Amino acid sequence: MKDDKRLRRKVRNSYLVSTVSITLVLFLLGSVGYLMLAAMNVAHTLQSSIQVSVELKNGLTDKQRQQIQERLSDHELVEEIVFVSKEEKIEDQEFRRIFGGRFEEILDENPLLDSYELTLTARSADRELIGVFIEGAKHLKGVAHVSYPALLAERLHATVGKIRFVLLLFGGALLFISMILLSNTIRLAIFSKRYQINTMKLVGATKWFIMRPFLASSISQGIWAGTMASLLFAAAAYGLNEAVPELQTLADASRTGIYLFGAMIGGGIAISGIFTWIALNKFVNMKSNKIYLY
Repeated sequence: MKDDKRLRRKVRNSYLVSTVSITLVLFLLGSVGYLMLAAMNVAHTLQSSIQVSVELKNGLTDKQRQQIQERLSDHELVEEIVFVSKEEKIEDQEFRRIFGGRFEEILDENPLLDSYELTLTARSADRELIGVFIEGAKHLKGVAHVSYPALLAERLHATVGKIRFVLLLFGGALLFISMILLSNTIRLAIFSKRYQINTMKLVGATKWFIMRPFLASSISQGIWAGTMASLLFAAAAYGLNEAVPELQTLADASRTGIYLFGAMIGGGIAISGIFTWIALNKFVNMKSNKIYLY
């Protein structure tokens, strides 16, 4: 009787340990994924912050300006286009500061040009694509000059690429290590039930009959682990967003949170089910005289 109670206690403890382990791993992966997503959004924002100034010749009609705008806005690299008149530019505080606010006494007329200020998409990281676009913009009829910070953009895209590579490498390594640890934890949980599995085999139970309750238990375990990990993550994300409000905007917290919650529960079910299936296969297919060697 004492041995039976001790065995049931060990089985129950192994179930709790594996559930807590899956919960903590899912919470860690979800947190890292959230921070990685925020970092990726920052990188995307930086890549999209590159601007091109297309200055127009004087004397263009509204129709000619409209044609230039349509040609520019139709390009796949252009995310946003804004027309800035030379009158608006000359009222700019920075421009006035350079001339000490007395440029009217120095210049007879406004030397600036009307321009279209273009905000590019992240695809501007493609050097060949952006080069073709800049050359095409320069040759548009009515365009006087095109300004593009090529060196700054190239350095920015290179830095962002390195950051993304490091984040993906770190996330992949963390995922790989976590899967190994979870595999061993679940395998030990199944190991504690090897005698029960062997007894069922000896009385003639089929493979599916043996595996079915374990798999059902693993699914419920995954649901519990995913739910608890989601609650932990929600509490941590709420505290983090209160401390760093900018992070909520960068990661688009509402939509990201829903995706991560679903991923945690689905991941918990998948991880628990797959590793339980693998461990069960080993012990179900193992010969009875070898099970006592472990």
